[in-house]
Amino acid sequence: MGARRYALIGPGAVGLLYGGRLAAAGHELHIVGRSDVEHLRSRGLVLESSYGDVLLDTVSAFSDVRDVPEVDVVLVALKTTANRQLPELLAPFARRRTTIVMLQNGLGVEARAARAAPGATVLGGLCFVCALKVGPGHARHVDYGPITLAEHGASSVTEAVSAVADDLEAAGVEVTREADLFAARWRKLVWNIPYNGLSVLLDAGTDELMADTETRALVVDLMNDVADGARACGRPLSDGFIAQMLDMTDAMVPYRTSMKTDYDAGRPLELGAIYGAPVKTAASAGCRMQRVEFLWRALQFLDSRRNEPH
Repeated sequence: MGARRYALIGPGAVGLLYGGRLAAAGHELHIVGRSDVEHLRSRGLVLESSYGDVLLDTVSAFSDVRDVPEVDVVLVALKTTANRQLPELLAPFARRRTTIVMLQNGLGVEARAARAAPGATVLGGLCFVCALKVGPGHARHVDYGPITLAEHGASSVTEAVSAVADDLEAAGVEVTREADLFAARWRKLVWNIPYNGLSVLLDAGTDELMADTETRALVVDLMNDVADGARACGRPLSDGFIAQMLDMTDAMVPYRTSMKTDYDAGRPLELGAIYGAPVKTAASAGCRMQRVEFLWRALQFLDSRRNEPH
């Protein structure tokens, strides 16, 4: 087929990075947002990236998903704290030949999308990326950027995975095609759980967490907890995977995680998908991830205290 038509729900840093790359590669792109819509329509999209900067003078943008023209693929790049809106947002795309790609962190997000859009093909898109939104319609890609794609409910690399992967690769994005989405999600949690939570709890960037002997040990302990949970769920990590994550973070440009950015901005934290779901899933398989649970409870306290009346 020709160039696929894409919709992007959630023009944050991740959405603008991958949506912008696809648009620059010649794919039709329609963006669904809230406060950014008028800015996107009048001033376009700016992406600063090591993949190559993108400047789109005109962007098709909508505040109502029902106004989006016919598309082939929907990229969902919302924070998981907004996933209660998925039934409303995905209802127009609930047909068999639409592919929905969940560019989100955490566990169980694809199942939620599949319930919201019965008949659609749902993929998980796991982004290992450092990116920041620096203004309306403006994102800065700081480091890394590969995506792992896998289909929800499948046990092999499917045609839908290959189609979206081909488009992203042609747009300059490194893609891994994965057969087992559940295993891929557990691997991503090995990084997300320690660095996101500790960055908030200790008010530190990734470089600071890695440079200090004690906090580095905390990172490793939490990673081992996640590895125990993955093993209990039948998805053991490969030998050396934790060491690989540590090496990648050592080499990373100093970065304040997305959860730390959200916390500093007073936004709700993605605790349910990144902490609650894995803790409960591991517990149901007979494994209590005690250190992860401790971190989750501490973050819940910090998150709720901000919302208490003073």
